[in-house]
Amino acid sequence: MLRTHTCGELSEKNNGADVTLSGWVHSRRDHGELVFVDLRDAYGITQIVFDPKESRELHAQAEKLRSEFVIQVAGTVRLRPKGTENTKIPTGLIEIAARKMVILNQALTPPFEIDDTQTVSEEARLKYRYIDLRRPVMQRNLRLRHRMNKIMRDFLDEKKFVEVETPILTKSTPEGARDYLVPSRLNAGYFFALPQSPQLFKQILMVSGLDRYYQIARCFRDEDLRADRQPEFTQLDIEMSFIDEEDVFALCEELLVMLFKDLKGITLKTPFPRLPYREAMARYGSDKPDTRIPIELKDISSIVKACNFNVFKQVIGSGGSVIGLTGRGCAGFSRSKIDELTKLVQSWGAKGLAYFILEDGKVNSPIQKFFTQDELAAITGAMGAVPGDIMFFVADRKEVIYPALNALRIELARINKLIDHDKVDLLWVVDFPLFKYNEEEKRWESEHHPFTSLKTDDIPLIEKGDLGNIRSKSYDLVINGMEIASGSIRIHSKELQEKIFKTIGISGEEAAVRFGFLLDAFRYGAPPHGGIALGLDRFITIFTKSESIRDVIAFPKTQKAVCPMTSAPSTVDEKQLKELHIRTIP
Repeated sequence: MLRTHTCGELSEKNNGADVTLSGWVHSRRDHGELVFVDLRDAYGITQIVFDPKESRELHAQAEKLRSEFVIQVAGTVRLRPKGTENTKIPTGLIEIAARKMVILNQALTPPFEIDDTQTVSEEARLKYRYIDLRRPVMQRNLRLRHRMNKIMRDFLDEKKFVEVETPILTKSTPEGARDYLVPSRLNAGYFFALPQSPQLFKQILMVSGLDRYYQIARCFRDEDLRADRQPEFTQLDIEMSFIDEEDVFALCEELLVMLFKDLKGITLKTPFPRLPYREAMARYGSDKPDTRIPIELKDISSIVKACNFNVFKQVIGSGGSVIGLTGRGCAGFSRSKIDELTKLVQSWGAKGLAYFILEDGKVNSPIQKFFTQDELAAITGAMGAVPGDIMFFVADRKEVIYPALNALRIELARINKLIDHDKVDLLWVVDFPLFKYNEEEKRWESEHHPFTSLKTDDIPLIEKGDLGNIRSKSYDLVINGMEIASGSIRIHSKELQEKIFKTIGISGEEAAVRFGFLLDAFRYGAPPHGGIALGLDRFITIFTKSESIRDVIAFPKTQKAVCPMTSAPSTVDEKQLKELHIRTIP
């Protein structure tokens, strides 16, 4: 054995014991004739002492040690001299008097220190990920992730779920994002796709009578990236037969209560609040609202529809709305600060940002002359504004207003420090629309995916063509403004599934080509079924309070979908392309 103990387990109880430790040189310090080395492994740090009185040869070796050398040390555990103890670490009451050392591997000077207090660029961290992962915070993140996976597996096993792996090389099917395609060498001109989710396979498993399935699944989507997205990600995928939404809610809430209690010591209250989609949008401008922020949107269209401010009047006349929010205590904002906020909402598509400042009982605004005193009083009352507040408004279609004001809402919360980062707010967003209208292509498409079932009461609306008011049996779980789980009750009727395909423009022939295997399976008796997928990367990000999901993934990609460490993606040999019947176009 290269070690008898780890660098994190020895204590005063081991005083006098002969031990062997192995690890990395975290630091080396020369104190007079003595050389002190902090030896680090995955479990902690132990101080090693090299005394020339014991061995000058060993002492000389120790003087050559550098940061991140990998060494093996044998010696005797002893108590540190009084006054030199380090109570900040578990091993801080003892040290090892070295009698033998072997340098297992030398190391170049690392590009940055193995220290959580150092500020290091993400580019450097990802390029030297094997160094970055040595940092304590990254070690903790990955171990917490492991612990979470184990708790989830044990929980679902007790609930009689069966873990089943589904294919990575599969058929390309439209599920909302762009597929990653893999050319087939044995079938020239044909392609596999990497799964965006195991959606169709888990439904097939329900048709197969498995009843309860789960998988910690790898998923792939070729989409533009941001802090909470990666081209490949992991989700806890769950599907159950003979259930409705309430069964999914109960299962997930029980699991999350256990995870927060075991991993964070936080007791969650159940049931979690539920918020219909339309209400979430109307109150917060988002289908994943951060309800820790005490700011809500207010629609004042009915108050200003006849005002003399043409911008408001024309927008309302063309079917738009005027919606705003109140910035508490923001009356002191400078013009430059308001200009910054205007640019923020414009970046989300808004044409501008109107505002009214309420001070000393008076309303001040560049546009106040276009409003009567009664109108200003009605606006102030509707917004619940008090002296010292600013009322901000955007006039446009709701599709533009909501994301713009949601961004403003979050920015005001940041500026005024309104978010309690120790608070955990969970809620279900329910009753999503089944369809959404694609303005560019002038057609209806699925809000989530085409296998989502709908409220029974809304089925007649399909024939009436009232597609915008059809509610789906889908649901999202939101934590602190981040969607961490999404699911639905699925369509299990072949006839209804074909009707949905037809509604979104997928012909019978196209449906047979793309989804024929699922439709064929439905012919043989499909049970009512549904499920949910929990995004583990985002979930761990919340648990660790990390800035990005890249901090909780061992080997992530950059926002340009590149791995700096391996230089992937990369070019390949012409021979490989020829075997795949592919050529690149300059």
